[in-house]
Amino acid sequence: MADTQTATKKSIQRLQSDLREMEPVEMGRDIVEYMREYARENPESAALWCFGIGFVLGWKLKIW
Repeated sequence: MADTQTATKKSIQRLQSDLREMEPVEMGRDIVEYMREYARENPESAALWCFGIGFVLGWKLKIW
C-alpha cells in the first residue's frame, strides 16, 4: 500500500513539473487537438455544444 502511494505521489509530481514546463502555445495546440478528437468521436454532442455556445454569444453580443 505504501509503495502504491509513493508511486502515485511521484507520478503526480512528474505531471506537475511537465505542466510547468509546457508552453502556453503548446497547451493551446493540445486543447485544440483534444477538441477535434472529441468531435470526431461524439459529433452530435460537439454540434450541440457549438450551437449552445453560438446561441449564448449571439444573444449576449447582439449589436442592435
